[in-house]
Formats: sequence, structure tokens, C-alpha cells
Amino acid sequence: MVPELPEVETVCRQLEPELEGRRIEALEVYDARWTRPVPPAEIEAAVAGRTIEGLGRRGKYLLLRLDDGQTLVMHLRMTGNLILVEPGGGAIDPSEGRRLYEGERSTEERHLRARFALDDGREVWFTDPRRFGEAFLVEDADLEARFARLGIEPLSEEFTPAALGEIAAGRTAPLKSFLLDQKGIAGVGNIYADEALFRARLHPLSPAGSMRPEHLEALRDGVVAALEAGIDGGGASIDDYRDGRGERGTMQDEFLVHTREGELCPRCEGTIERIVVGGRSTYFCSGCQVKLRRKPRRRRRPVRRSP
Repeated sequence: MVPELPEVETVCRQLEPELEGRRIEALEVYDARWTRPVPPAEIEAAVAGRTIEGLGRRGKYLLLRLDDGQTLVMHLRMTGNLILVEPGGGAIDPSEGRRLYEGERSTEERHLRARFALDDGREVWFTDPRRFGEAFLVEDADLEARFARLGIEPLSEEFTPAALGEIAAGRTAPLKSFLLDQKGIAGVGNIYADEALFRARLHPLSPAGSMRPEHLEALRDGVVAALEAGIDGGGASIDDYRDGRGERGTMQDEFLVHTREGELCPRCEGTIERIVVGGRSTYFCSGCQVKLRRKPRRRRRPVRRSP
């Protein structure tokens, strides 16, 4: 499972007040993949001695803002975690949860890829068992251009039914695939796409461009509600994800349809089904999620020529 917007937002909200104003005494990068193609020593030298002005988010990216007009951008990818460690090591993962496919905790020191030493004696660890996570420095003036291909932020005021309609206009892709396209809506992934479509009562195979105004409003509300539920639950810990304190989220216990194949629909008497859409497992209820029809194309009227 790739951490989605709620997981990244949870880490951001937890760590931002702890990191703001703290000075980075040193950064140690233990895996060259984390900064490639830039050599780790170059990133280490650029970050050491800098004061943290804040921690933000854009889509699924974490943005560590520094006082020199630069931002260290980090992406957790599949198994990355960013956790705050108390002096002396502390309890990195106090939960009993273990990674499903290897039976080991993803926040163990053996998975450490980078370590930030702070001026108060605490440390920030970037752990990543599968080593897909990344980090890179961007000048603040270039941030907007760097993320120009990312779509609208779904928790922003700009994410309205009308804006959603503009993004979906003319799109024939299934709604599930449409929601996963980061160029349209930033931060929504497999879990919250399923949860949003269920809330909106829309079938995942419905063509995106087939939505009418009432569907657009329902889907906008469904996306926001699903994401906010994920944040309230501290994210979903199906496999590796841990929050900024190294603890498991609880959203996985609150799923309405995701991973609930064969269970009764929480809204009607139907059964949750699983299909594959765009290579992704997709969960829905055919009893109450309506499959929209593709809008017919307007026929061009023949041009009458004057005799």
C-alpha cells in the first residue's frame, strides 16, 4: 500500500509543530537511492545547519521548508515512514503490528535510510524496507513549477463540483481510474477512491465524463468525506505505514468497502464485490452504486446549402 493523502497529512500534522524552529545539526544519508541522482553528500551539506520553518504537503509529497529558501521534498512511496525519535532511541514502533509480507516492523533501525539530528537531541528517521522512497531539494521559487503536473488539492476550497466537472469533462476513463490520476486530483489513491465512490453511490466503472451536476456534487463530497475520515483515523496501516510517532493508524478498521469483499454492504442488502480496474483491486456494492451511461455524442446538423 502506498501512503495516500490522509497518511501523509497525518505525518505532517503530527511532526510540523515538533519540527518548526528546530535546527538540523546533521543529516546522514545511508542509502544513495534516497537522493539519486544527486550524491548524498551534496544533500547532507545543503541541509546541515539549516533551521526548519515548517512541514507541509503537496499531494502525497512531504515538504520540509528550510530557512535558506529551499525545501527538502520527500516521498514515502510504498514502504517509507518519517518518524520522530526521542533521545536514546525511544520506542520506534510501540504497536504490535508487523509487516504482512515479511513479518518484521517497517520502522526498525535496519531499514533506516536517512537520519536528521536535531538541536534538541531528538532525531527524525526516514525508514524504508523496500527502498523506493526519495528526497530532493527544490528552490522555493521553483516549487510551483516542480508540481505543475499535480492536480487540484481535494481538501482545498478550490475543489468544488464545478472544478471537478471541468476535470472530468470529456473523459471516458472509469471513475476509479479517473480518481487515481494525480494530474486531475492530487493525493487520492486506491483506498480512498473506493471509499469515495461508495459514499457518492457511483459505480467505479462509470465513465468520468458521464457525471451530471448531482453526481459531481456527490463525488466531491464523497472524496472529501473519505479523506477526512482517513485523517481522523490517523491513516490506514494495512502493511507498512506508521504515523509520525511510529504508531499504527486505525482507518483500516473503518473501511466501508475497501478489502471487504464478500461482506454485507453497510448501506443496503447487497454484497461487497471485488473487480480489477486499471490493474488495481476495486471494491464496491453493485446494489447501491449506480453505473452511469456514457453521454451520447451530439450529432452535427447537416449544413443546408442554398440552391
